[in-house]
Amino acid sequence: MAPGYRDDASVFARFVDYLRGQNFNTFPMTLAPSDGRVPLEALASQVSDFVEQSFAPEQRLDFVGFSMGGVVLRYYLQRLGGLARAQRFVTLGTPHRGTWIAYGSNRPGVRQMRPGSAFLRNLAEDADRLGKISFTSIWTPLDLTIVPARSSAIDVGRHERVRIPHHRALVTNRRSLERVAAALRETVGQWDSGTVGQ
Repeated sequence: MAPGYRDDASVFARFVDYLRGQNFNTFPMTLAPSDGRVPLEALASQVSDFVEQSFAPEQRLDFVGFSMGGVVLRYYLQRLGGLARAQRFVTLGTPHRGTWIAYGSNRPGVRQMRPGSAFLRNLAEDADRLGKISFTSIWTPLDLTIVPARSSAIDVGRHERVRIPHHRALVTNRRSLERVAAALRETVGQWDSGTVGQ
């Protein structure tokens, strides 16, 4: 589980309690620094190190990313060999296509989350590779952090619209957590792509 901008593993506290109650093993990470001072590639390398140090080489894993953490995980999966380890990938309010809010800072990691950035264009070139695993992007149309909110969905895998009040509620609201648990229970390769709305 990878957290977002200016967050650490504690952002998943309620999420972890919920998933553990559903019999999932959870491994929330802290990516540091998470304030945009370093490029997102550096944070993705931390994911790679964590995976290599914490799990057996043959172990297949599920990945969950909140906000910026979802983009970091995409870089790990698409550029650092993570797809070979992955079976499911769920993002929550992740700026897959950027957010206009990122123009509020000139830090390198934040600039990479601007719409049309070289970083996001690079990931978009082969985003279809995510279709090889069970990929779900969950987003809320009321998100004022990812602007436009629809940037949290890409045309790969399944995207689910959940009408909850704000960005951070994606990791606390029960409806969102239920959607994540359902995605993590999916039999890999056994679902159709498309949009689910609420």
